[in-house]
Amino acid sequence: MTAARETSDSEARSVPRIPLSQHVIRSLRLAVPVMFGRAGLVIMISVDSMMVGRSGAQELAHYAISLAPHITLLVVGIGLLVGTIILTAQADGAGRTSNAGAIWLSGLFIAGAMGLISGTAMMWGEDVLLLFGQSASVASGGGASLAMFAPGMPAILMFIATTFFLEGLGRPAPGMIVALSANLLNALLNWVLIFGHLGAPEMGAAGASLATTLTRWAMLAFLIGYVLTMPDRGLYGIALRAWGHYSTALKLLRIGAPLSVAAALESACFSTVTIFAGRLGELPLAAYQIAFNVVMLVFMLSIGLSTATSVRVANAVGRRDRHGAALAGWTGIGMVSVLMVGIALAIAISGPGIASLYTSDAAVLTLAIPALLVASAIVLVDGTQAVVLGALRGTGDVVLPSLIYALSFWVVSVPLAYAVLRSESASIVGLFWALFAGLLCAGVLLAWRFQIVTRHTVHVA
Repeated sequence: MTAARETSDSEARSVPRIPLSQHVIRSLRLAVPVMFGRAGLVIMISVDSMMVGRSGAQELAHYAISLAPHITLLVVGIGLLVGTIILTAQADGAGRTSNAGAIWLSGLFIAGAMGLISGTAMMWGEDVLLLFGQSASVASGGGASLAMFAPGMPAILMFIATTFFLEGLGRPAPGMIVALSANLLNALLNWVLIFGHLGAPEMGAAGASLATTLTRWAMLAFLIGYVLTMPDRGLYGIALRAWGHYSTALKLLRIGAPLSVAAALESACFSTVTIFAGRLGELPLAAYQIAFNVVMLVFMLSIGLSTATSVRVANAVGRRDRHGAALAGWTGIGMVSVLMVGIALAIAISGPGIASLYTSDAAVLTLAIPALLVASAIVLVDGTQAVVLGALRGTGDVVLPSLIYALSFWVVSVPLAYAVLRSESASIVGLFWALFAGLLCAGVLLAWRFQIVTRHTVHVA
C-alpha cells in the first residue's frame, strides 16, 4: 500500500528534469512491444470475426454474442494478474531476483484457478443468454460458441500471467512474438473448423471458438517452454515447486483486486450494450460486432501507451518529481491523442472497405458502415481515457478512478443505451453513441483527477 505525501516545491526543483523529447522516446520504447503483444491477442478475435462473417451473418451474430460474457470474464481474470508484473519488477529492481520464480508460479496458480471458474461458468452460456433476453436461435448459437471457448480460459490466463512475468523482467519480446505468430495457427484452424475442410465438421462460430482454444494452449506451451529453458532461470528462482507461495499469491490478489474491479466495470458495460444489440436482431448484432471489433483492436494500441505511461509516471513519483510525473502523464496522453486522431480519420474514411473485410451481406454492410463512423469517434475518447487511467495508476491513485468508471459506464452509458433500446428509433448507432458518452465522461473526469493529483501530491512507496 502506498502512503500519500505532498512534495514541496524545493524538493521538486532539486530533481533533474527530463526533457519532453526523452519522455516521448522512453515511453515509445516501453509501449511498442506491449502494443504489438496485446494487439496479437485481439487480432485473433478479428480474424475469427472476419472468417466467421464469411460463413454467414447468423454465425457472425452467434460469435458476437458469445464474446460478451467471454471478454468480461477474461478482463476480470487479467485484472487479478496485474500484480504479477508489478511484484516481478519490484523484486528485480530491488535485487531480489530469486523471488521472481515464486511470483510467476503464484500468478500461474491464480490464473489457472480463475480460468477453471470462468470456463465452468461459460458452459451455462445458453441459459445466461436466454436470461438476458436473447432469442432462442442467438442463445443456442452463442452458447455453443461459449462452450468451445471455455476449455481455453485457463490457458489464456496462464499465458497472460507468464507474459506479465516476463515484462516485469524487462523481456516483453517473447510474449509479443508468440501472440503474433499464433495468429497463423489460429487462421489455419479456423479454415478447417469453421468451413469444415480436411474432413472436419462445418462448425461456424463454434469452430472459430474451438480454434482459438486450441491455439491458446499452444501459446501457453511455447511461452512456458521459453521460461523453463532461459539460461538464467536459476537466477530468478524458476522451478516448478507448487507449494510455499501462499503469501505471494495474497499480495498479487491485494494488488489486482481493485484493478480488476475497474476493468470489470468497463467490460461489463460493453458486454451489456452488446446484449442490447442482440435484442435488436441477428443482423444488427452482426453489424455491431464488426464496428466493436475495430474499437477493440485499436484499443490494444492505447493499452501499450497506457502501460508505458504508468511506468514513466511511477518512475517520476519514485524520484519525488511532481513536475516529472505530470509531464510523463501528459506526454503519454498527448501521444495517444495524436495517434487516435489519425486512426479515427482512417476508420471514418475507410468504413465501407473495413466492413467488407468481415462480410459480403448487403444488409449487414448497410448497418455496419454508419456504426463505423461512430466507432471512429469512440476510439479517440476510449484510447485517451485508457492512458489517463494508466497515468493515475502510476501515481498510486486507484480508488477514485474506479468510482469514476462506475459513474461513467453505469450511470451514463448503460442507462442511455437502455433508453435507445426502448425507443422507437432503436439502432446500433444509438448504442454506440451511448458508449461514446460514457467514455467521454470517464476521460474528462480522469484527466481532471490526474491534474489535481500531480498538482498537489505524489505517492511514495
